[in-house]
Amino acid sequence: MTKKIGIMGCGWLGLPLAKHLIEKGYTIHGTTTSSSKLKVLQDEGITPFSVRLSETGIDGDIEGFLSDIKTLIINVPPKLRGKHTESFVEKMKFLMAEIKKSEVSHILFVSSTAVYGNAEGEITEASPTQPATKSGKQLLESENLLANEERFKTTIIRFGGLIGPDRHPVTMLSDRENLTNGNHPINLIHLNDCIHMMFTIMEQGYWGEVFNGVYPHHPKKQVYYFEEAQKRGLPAPSYKTESIKKEGKMVLSKNFLDKGHLFTTSIIS
Repeated sequence: MTKKIGIMGCGWLGLPLAKHLIEKGYTIHGTTTSSSKLKVLQDEGITPFSVRLSETGIDGDIEGFLSDIKTLIINVPPKLRGKHTESFVEKMKFLMAEIKKSEVSHILFVSSTAVYGNAEGEITEASPTQPATKSGKQLLESENLLANEERFKTTIIRFGGLIGPDRHPVTMLSDRENLTNGNHPINLIHLNDCIHMMFTIMEQGYWGEVFNGVYPHHPKKQVYYFEEAQKRGLPAPSYKTESIKKEGKMVLSKNFLDKGHLFTTSIIS
């Protein structure tokens, strides 16, 4: 793995990933859309760049960010909710045009298990993709854009729900009533394992592949969130008693586990 890596998006996941890579001896170029965060990145030893992707182009020093970079991590959420939505696919097209001008030869694209949509049963990397949401559909289209480009090799990592410091879905679900899908399995992954997976993929040179990133423990939502709420002293969410017992999807990280790698951080608090 090259000693200089670019991270497009140094937020909740990208910043701690950058810090981990720096500890391992790598030089990091990192982007942020917030000018106030440039000093934060610099203080962590990251070479910071203010870069903003939009559906009409790219603002900022994208050429400087990509200079001398062989490996690029794209960690940009679609952000398709709310009034001011933009096409994530168009953003990726502009980014790809700039990547083609650079020396980037390997890309790690952070995607989501949302590309599997409302599938039922066990899901592996070989399962058909059938996204049901706008973000899932645009993530899948972006995956295909990158994976089909011969100019560089792309590995896609599809993370489940992210948990970690100051981030857990139970805080948003607390005290909510009549939720559905209580019998569906949990598909979550801790920040530590996100970093562990991404570093392992790059270190081992697993390029041109697809990985699911979900911790291999799948309790039912109504059980898991009740217990997690209790541990935090929060009112637990309540679920409807469903007349139709759909099993939901259980996403398996088959590729990563089959290669002999393990997960490190439990999703149980």
